[in-house]
Amino acid sequence: MRPSYALLNNPQLTVGIMPEPISTNDGFLESGPSMTIKDECFLVPGPVKMSQKTLESMSHPVITARGNEYRDIIAELNGLLRVAFNLSKTSFKRGEESFRGDDGYSVIVVSGSGTAAMEMVIANRFSKNDQILVPTNGKFGERVAKITNVFSNAKELKFGWGKSFDLNELENELKSGNYDGLAFCHNETSTGITQNAAEIGDLAKKYNVALIIDGITSVGGLPVHPSKWGAEAVVVGAQKCTAGPSGLAAIAINDSFTHAVKNKQEKGDMVPTYYLNFLSALNKASDDQTPWTPAINLTIGWVSSLRELNEEGLENRWIRCEKLSNGVQRLFTDLGFALFADAKQRSTTATAIVYPEGIDDKWRTRLAEIYKTHVIGGQDHMKGKMFRVGSMGTTTYDEMIEGCKRMIACFSDFGLKLPSLNVESYFK
Repeated sequence: MRPSYALLNNPQLTVGIMPEPISTNDGFLESGPSMTIKDECFLVPGPVKMSQKTLESMSHPVITARGNEYRDIIAELNGLLRVAFNLSKTSFKRGEESFRGDDGYSVIVVSGSGTAAMEMVIANRFSKNDQILVPTNGKFGERVAKITNVFSNAKELKFGWGKSFDLNELENELKSGNYDGLAFCHNETSTGITQNAAEIGDLAKKYNVALIIDGITSVGGLPVHPSKWGAEAVVVGAQKCTAGPSGLAAIAINDSFTHAVKNKQEKGDMVPTYYLNFLSALNKASDDQTPWTPAINLTIGWVSSLRELNEEGLENRWIRCEKLSNGVQRLFTDLGFALFADAKQRSTTATAIVYPEGIDDKWRTRLAEIYKTHVIGGQDHMKGKMFRVGSMGTTTYDEMIEGCKRMIACFSDFGLKLPSLNVESYFK
């Protein structure tokens, strides 16, 4: 038997030894599934499965973007987003500035993906006169670095995919006094790791730099504390932990962010923006509107999914996502698989699991086509070497348990001999 791929390439991982597949011959895969298959299991870490109620809400008849009916929708959306961002609660009613709270934070809806929202934050807050530190340990952190470098001067501090940030190294950079901002991806779904945002926030406060957080896959799914961490801006994508439709995002910004942007405008130091101009969006938010034609039916769908989050309770959702991910991680570890991320900071909304020797994404294809179960593969240099299981949105215990059983059965189809385990017991 040989150690798994992750053990060979990441000596920090503490894992068991994965048994080799007994065959690499595809001939035995011509038969159907080795278990009864009914409904689909959708365990992708975004876009996540939307509820039937959310899907139905998006069939709402066409309405104008400037009438009171839609302004009512935006007012409620703003109030519900404040719940998801873990900010102080406000009214959900039109005309009562539901976007702005007494904690100094406001929320802005963006008709675009989370990447568009991150671009809006960076482009409006910084310029080429600013130096921004961007620590990374996965693909989406690297994207933050790329966006930041377009509009300012980014120094990317690479810690390696799936590796925890070295906070001493971060502090050594910041103590130089050369930086105006610190930006990072809070929950890195490409590698299944979550950063220690509280300690990073303490460093940002200590060295008086603006803290910008990509919370696209953490807001609404795991603990996020914008005010406690001192974040100037936090971004969320609708299609991730809040189980809304793709193509929408939102930003939570504090008064310090707003003041800095206005100051840059007065000095003529702002990067030119039009569609993603923050001040235009903030001005319209006070009237329960967006500056440009919004994604009307998508926002209606997001209201529906955020109502479900509010009904479940934000902390209850955090707990459910954590229990789901813990079950997946313990189960696959006991089966002999290696988890990709450092053990002390594994994500509770996405788990990255390394394939054993001799198995690649052919397994994932069969899992989808034969077992009607969907997970997602690795990216860039990890493509074909691992798969990722989402535990976000409204995923139920029953769906996760069934999905794990099908994954195990599919691995058996590839000749992998695994121990017999009680899957249900891992999710109690």
